[in-house]
Amino acid sequence: MFTELIPPQADPQAPAQFTAKLADAVEGQTFVRLVLSKHDGPPADLQRVTVRLVMLSDQPHLSFLYRHATRDITKNHPVGEGLAVVRGLLGSTFKHAHLHTLTEALQLRFSKKGKSTLQRAKAAPAELETTSAQAALHDRAKHRHVELSRPFLVALGVTDERGQLVPAMARKWRQINKFVEVFSRAFADSPLAQQNAPVRVLDFGSGKGYLTFAIHDHLRGALGREAQVTGVELRDDMVTLGNTAASKLALDGLQFARGDVREPMEGDTDVMIALHACDVATDYAIHRGIRSHAAIIMCSPCCHKQLRPQMQSPALLRPMLQHGIHLGQQAEMVTDSLRALLLEAHGYDTQVFEFVALEHTSKNKMILAVKRDTHDAPAASPAVLRQVQEIKAFYGVAEHCLETLLLADAA
Repeated sequence: MFTELIPPQADPQAPAQFTAKLADAVEGQTFVRLVLSKHDGPPADLQRVTVRLVMLSDQPHLSFLYRHATRDITKNHPVGEGLAVVRGLLGSTFKHAHLHTLTEALQLRFSKKGKSTLQRAKAAPAELETTSAQAALHDRAKHRHVELSRPFLVALGVTDERGQLVPAMARKWRQINKFVEVFSRAFADSPLAQQNAPVRVLDFGSGKGYLTFAIHDHLRGALGREAQVTGVELRDDMVTLGNTAASKLALDGLQFARGDVREPMEGDTDVMIALHACDVATDYAIHRGIRSHAAIIMCSPCCHKQLRPQMQSPALLRPMLQHGIHLGQQAEMVTDSLRALLLEAHGYDTQVFEFVALEHTSKNKMILAVKRDTHDAPAASPAVLRQVQEIKAFYGVAEHCLETLLLADAA
């Protein structure tokens, strides 16, 4: 049943409003389905298009089912591309569009003269509960590592007072979940999983504290471990914001402090986190983790500036590296590869991988290092250090910040 809330009226902005609602529903994970009907134009046998949200390779896609008189054709597009396809079909190919979300239903219509009208109504719960799209949405929610009901999400503005996801924060919520998922696997593989002592965490460049609160919540809630989590941030207003939220929620073992990763700090660290630490700040963070014998080091580096002016392109690679974008990508690859090798040489199993999809953030690489069992002898260390020197010599690199810091320790 379509209970009208807004009466239809001609509005040239209706298509833009409709597509904006569609984008918000997809991003906020309230999207159920989109139906395009009243086909106008070739091919003559095309009747309607139904669009649903599907997960392919752990990434959301819009799945288009083109229903013809005698056949069906399915095409899947990444979300951004799919939204562009919808915009291209509205008005020109299809005169009616019906959007269903978990909270409302919208109808967009185009007259023979091209005038558009938008009509909005409350969603019909009985109908939505039977759709496969809502079932898929619920299935995905079960696999989330951070439930929307967690109080810290309300305090940080990720959800509203009813525990509903704020549409504009959907990407941040996905990033939080991915971070906790990565940390959870690393924790299970680390020596910390076999210990009972409180887990000491340092999160440098904590910002507003989304991930700092999340890791505290996961350690104390999901894992039932005592935890002392400190978010370190240069901006005083962010420190105040974090401490105010932690105090309001009465969270023991969570605090925020002003500081820089280059500055000395007292105490040992079990988990060292530095996401989006600029240039050599990532090296200082990794160095602090190694010196503290941290069991887990998680870094998402950015702004790779140190090596690029040093690097001399090998003769064979010069035709490729004459392009600035390739030279920058190579400098990034060499910088992070040397970081990973130096971690390997100092007793860590290291991975370099995509943290979140590029559609969410351009700073999407993570270096994850998990300390090997202390009983393992670092027999491979000299061989790995030789690899570091060979790579430096190949590219003409004179100095790498992390190596310099580690050599100073040895001296």
